[in-house]
Amino acid sequence: MAGYKPVAIQTYPILGEKITQDTLYWNNYKTPVQIKEFGAVSKVDFSPQPPYNYAVTASSRIHIYGRYSQEPIKTFSRFKDTAYCATFRQDGRLLVAGSEDGGVQLFDISGRAPLRQFEGHTKAVHTVDFTADKYHVVSGADDYTVKLWDIPNSKEILTFKEHSDYVRCGCASKLNPDLFITGSYDHTVKMFDARTSESVLSVEHGQPVESVLLFPSGGLLVSAGGRYVKVWDMLKGGQLLVSLKNHHKTVTCLCLSSSGQRLLSGSLDRKVKVYSTTSYKVVHSFDYAASILSLALAHEDETIVVGMTNGILSVKHRKSEAKKESLPRRRRPAYRTFIKGKNYMKQRDDILINRPAKKHLELYDRDLKHFRISKALDRVLDVMQDSDFFLCCFPTCTIKTPEITVSIIKELNRRGVLANALAGRDEKEISHVLNFLIRNLSQPRFAPVLINAAEIIIDIYLPVIGQSPVVDKKFLLLQGLVEKEIDYQRELLETLGMMDMLFATMRRKEGTSVLGHTSDGFPENKKIES
Repeated sequence: MAGYKPVAIQTYPILGEKITQDTLYWNNYKTPVQIKEFGAVSKVDFSPQPPYNYAVTASSRIHIYGRYSQEPIKTFSRFKDTAYCATFRQDGRLLVAGSEDGGVQLFDISGRAPLRQFEGHTKAVHTVDFTADKYHVVSGADDYTVKLWDIPNSKEILTFKEHSDYVRCGCASKLNPDLFITGSYDHTVKMFDARTSESVLSVEHGQPVESVLLFPSGGLLVSAGGRYVKVWDMLKGGQLLVSLKNHHKTVTCLCLSSSGQRLLSGSLDRKVKVYSTTSYKVVHSFDYAASILSLALAHEDETIVVGMTNGILSVKHRKSEAKKESLPRRRRPAYRTFIKGKNYMKQRDDILINRPAKKHLELYDRDLKHFRISKALDRVLDVMQDSDFFLCCFPTCTIKTPEITVSIIKELNRRGVLANALAGRDEKEISHVLNFLIRNLSQPRFAPVLINAAEIIIDIYLPVIGQSPVVDKKFLLLQGLVEKEIDYQRELLETLGMMDMLFATMRRKEGTSVLGHTSDGFPENKKIES
């Protein structure tokens, strides 16, 4: 037994996402704070001015939150029906919002009652915004109209009736007070000029438009609808620059980072995608628990707020850089203390005694050394017999270090005792083994070892199938997993065959051999240059 050789744990390449600067930047947020609202959160908007509070529109209320508060510091509830799209003015002192009854209300942040009420729409107003001069409001409604209002006089200035379906989104130019953009369910995005009576530009998105965003420079426009996010060059007459299709469901909201170099999109597929505005490739992604309706970023990307359909408001704050406190340094031994005697030369009468380093075996190696094969397998599966919690969950070892478990299974198979280690297990023990197989069988690096183990388990426990509903369910899951992998392999082989055909047709030969005849009557190969 003294010569026992420990099991060699095979190392595998680490599979995971590539760590980039964007990954480090967007992962540098604290655990999200979740706030429950009264209904679906349809709009989140940050104040452009300190202290950068944000307005949350949900149900028939508008809540104003401080950046680090979990309770609203102010509430506007003077709405007869559902409120929509509360938006701050550039100075952060006024707030405008639409409502289901077709009214547009203007609020002072320091008060509660509306300062102005604009009546003119006949259906729900889903988009409002301030123009660049701060004295006008643009609104779009389900009555297919877009209206421009004068704040001092509370009067309607212009009405545009060019859309043929609901107007659900819009924004005003931050540079020109006469320009504003609207998006509609008629699949079009239109740019209006207050100095004219009709739109000056129109682009076809191809899907009902849910959100539009104008870059601060005014040269690029982003529209979102269906699964598509499209970028348009306004300086070239609305030329389509790029069409992005990275979501699986409808894209509902758009947002720009504070630097303008990253574009964020939220979708009903519960994901927020971060794009680079230079390459328009996805550089990061966030996952949420429910479908996303609204999204907003604070100044300097310090806070990201996401509103969801289930009424949950998710707030993430950026981690603050911890300042290193200057603690008094403890006096440590001098360098010469550590190297004392290192260069000592052995003398003639000296006897050199080497102390052998004691090697400690892992627990599973001790079990294997004493031929406790079932216990060794149980130990790497980390079966907690006395804990109901661990019995209903996946074992910790199977999640963090599956390499060790696979190596032990491989060693038991090499010894020819894997069937003995897997046999004689009760319902709970075999469920843990099946859980491990279900979780790791589809990984190519483990598949050769685990497929053999799965075959042995099926051979051993086939006579008792049907006696335990828990084990039967695990076997059905394992069967579905194997069938899915077979389908994947079949599709990959078909794709490989198509690619081979494409590559074969793309190869061009430098010349083609044509059989000819010489003057003597003998055949001759002539080469025609292509």
